[in-house]
Amino acid sequence: MGLTFGSFTLLLVAGAPMVFVLGVAAALTLAMVTEVPMVVVAQRLYNGLDSFPLMAIPFFILSGLIMEHGGLAKAIVGLAAALVGWVRGSLFMVATLTSTFLSGISGSGSADTAAVSSILLPEMRRRGYDIDYSVAVVAAAGALGPIIPPSIIMVVLAMVCDLSVGAMFLGGIIPGLIASLGLMVTHYIYASRDKARYTDTEPFSVPRLRVAFVKAIPALVLPVIIVGGIVGGVVTPTEAGVLAVAAGLTIDLLIYKELKLSSLPQLMLRTVGISAAVMIIVGTSSIFAWLVAIQNVPAMITGWFDAVGGNKYLFLLMVNLLMLFVGMCFEEISALLILMPVLMPVAIGLGIDPLHFGLVMSINLSIGLVAPPYGICMFVACTVARRPVGAVARVIWIPLIPLVAVLMLCTYVPEVVMWLPRLVLGRG
Repeated sequence: MGLTFGSFTLLLVAGAPMVFVLGVAAALTLAMVTEVPMVVVAQRLYNGLDSFPLMAIPFFILSGLIMEHGGLAKAIVGLAAALVGWVRGSLFMVATLTSTFLSGISGSGSADTAAVSSILLPEMRRRGYDIDYSVAVVAAAGALGPIIPPSIIMVVLAMVCDLSVGAMFLGGIIPGLIASLGLMVTHYIYASRDKARYTDTEPFSVPRLRVAFVKAIPALVLPVIIVGGIVGGVVTPTEAGVLAVAAGLTIDLLIYKELKLSSLPQLMLRTVGISAAVMIIVGTSSIFAWLVAIQNVPAMITGWFDAVGGNKYLFLLMVNLLMLFVGMCFEEISALLILMPVLMPVAIGLGIDPLHFGLVMSINLSIGLVAPPYGICMFVACTVARRPVGAVARVIWIPLIPLVAVLMLCTYVPEVVMWLPRLVLGRG
């Protein structure tokens, strides 16, 4: 075990890519400590990728890219503006509500952030909004992507921990909506501190809302297809991803007409690149996870917690602190694949429902998308706004407050995430 984690830490500190950190640490341990033949490395890598649900990932990624480059995102922005454009700090509200809607289409926080940033940040700058806080608002809204279904993180987590994707999706709906509301309340309080600057509201108009809603109906159909199909047992997650791509293309090409056929090859190439990066990490992490399991690390951690009283609430607190730190420094899927095989058996041993624990982990990792120094959503928004990360980092803590509050609520009040799966699926 010492060699495994020692080599892992050394390679990580040396700046090696995560795929090599995981694979080399595992291979070194197998070669120097165990008598397991090295061919097992290739077998475990292949077995880690031999999963039908994983095929959903490239389709959800392509769906998000279609949304980002087509007219779906603009239609959703128009609907959000009609709904909340009359509230003080209106563009803050529009950004958050737009990401809430888009989260039901793309499954990716970074895709949502890219789409909303390109549309709203130039307008925020034009209206005289504090641009650093505006970037923080858009980045924090992107964190809703891994919480509100469909979620790529939830698909991977369900595969790793043998959980129901449909139950995971249902469990994320209420926390995602609470987080969205919490963000909007926070932005309203912030805007109220400078009323003169953030009173650029538009009067509420029923005709405008009706027109915006009708225009957005085709885009709003996609979450129903994806989530409803999976939860209803009509389609698998992979089939739902295929439907999302087909429906997104059809809607944009025939209705919104902003996506050109000539741009599809480039979008597919980007999808292949992103998917390949995710898949190779999944494969190498399966070797590392198997090695950790055969060295009995989860049982050792469970034994330690039993020795100090077996307090599951203390365990959850420690996991939250660990994951908040890890999420700030690591790519979320890498962190998930490294830690879940270790932590999930401990959680089950302490009497924590695996679905509850999995959803808490998803929320933790979504916060990591925003928090510096890694925070991919923050980097995306900063790039679009041409602002240094350091300037935005000084105000990013404000929208992090409601996100952390939702994390604590879901951690210690399990019914927040468990109620809907139990109601719909009769789970537990």
